[in-house]
Amino acid sequence: MTKIDTDKIRKLRDVTGAPVMRVKQVLEEQGKDEKKAEKILKKEGFEKAAKRKGRETNQGIVSVYSHHSGKVVGVVELLCETDFVARNDLFKGLAYDLAMQVASMNPKNEKELLKQDFIKDSSKKVGDLINEVVAKTGENVKLGRIYRMELGK
Repeated sequence: MTKIDTDKIRKLRDVTGAPVMRVKQVLEEQGKDEKKAEKILKKEGFEKAAKRKGRETNQGIVSVYSHHSGKVVGVVELLCETDFVARNDLFKGLAYDLAMQVASMNPKNEKELLKQDFIKDSSKKVGDLINEVVAKTGENVKLGRIYRMELGK
């Protein structure tokens, strides 16, 4: 395997969370076409995420984002299966991004939040972000409660 192949595998692994051997296999099947391989691996990840939806989520974190010099605050409860994942930087980053989304976009409820375009990448829905973390961590991840407070309102 050449250096380029190793770099491609590492990049796709980081993006999709798929196992190294699966990344290598899909990359070879797609004639080393990274975009095709990434699409297939993400689809497989979302399918795995769908299978995890029924699992119990009794761990997680509450994340807060302060916007406009503390005049607007978004709070998000993000749930997962184990405290191991709750301490993971990927999970914490998702919770923070969701709190930022709540502060910025003021969704009425959790369902509306999941359907919104993500503020950092409008090509993705917020629900897709959660599914990506499910695929990468191998655990069910659910959005819990959300809250937004604005000074004087």
